[in-house]
Amino acid sequence: MNLLPQLALNLPAAVLSTLAALAYALVAWAHPRLGSFQARGLLAITWGLHLLALLASLLSEPVRFGFAPALSVTLWLVLTVYLVESRLYPQLRARWALALMGAAVMLLVIAFPGAEHPTLPSVWMPLHWALGIASYGLIAAAVVHAWLMQRAERAMRSGVTSDTAMPLLTLERLTFRFVAAGFLLLSLTLAAGWHFSEQLNQRMVWNHKTVFSVLAWATMGVLLWGRWQLGWRGRTAVRTLYVGAGFLLLAYVGSRFVIEVLLQRT
Repeated sequence: MNLLPQLALNLPAAVLSTLAALAYALVAWAHPRLGSFQARGLLAITWGLHLLALLASLLSEPVRFGFAPALSVTLWLVLTVYLVESRLYPQLRARWALALMGAAVMLLVIAFPGAEHPTLPSVWMPLHWALGIASYGLIAAAVVHAWLMQRAERAMRSGVTSDTAMPLLTLERLTFRFVAAGFLLLSLTLAAGWHFSEQLNQRMVWNHKTVFSVLAWATMGVLLWGRWQLGWRGRTAVRTLYVGAGFLLLAYVGSRFVIEVLLQRT
């Protein structure tokens, strides 16, 4: 793919995305050499660059959006949650993994800035998008916490303990709080999508995005029911979360990836 025409479409966003990718790469490379305060400060600067890149992209005319920008907004939300939580729980350690993912996502945004949306079918459509992306971010935060929970559990089983490790029960509690919040926003997203579909098409359109979104919603609902009624925890809960998050990833990001990259359609 020739990137020059893509970069020329929104040069400020491309420049800021490049700077953010370099900043993420710097965090991943330098974090073992930095103190906790310095690492958080560098990550906060990177968070700001990422935000500026998002604003330059989403506030442009015409608006462009697709699978890579969706991943970018999701990762930025996860990083926002991490920066807040790391102040409350200094022992929370995921900077290296988030920085690597950030660098990769920003490079994807440069290569695939998304399709143009010159007109919107409804002035309320951005609300539907915002709810959907927020649910992506909260469930992605739950996945990150579940991964940290698995890592802490493996360390505990192997007899490796650390005074700086985050308590397993705290990670578990945070994971399910994010799942519950993400499930609520996903429910609102589906309700808004149903409303817009009825308004624009006089019926509910069952495409790949809708089917995978409903599967993700049902899986998250089963997970929360299993947690509250059956006491699910550990591997059962984490695997169910991963399945639900996988369905949600396929719903928009997966379908747009197929359209934009494999089929090369807008």
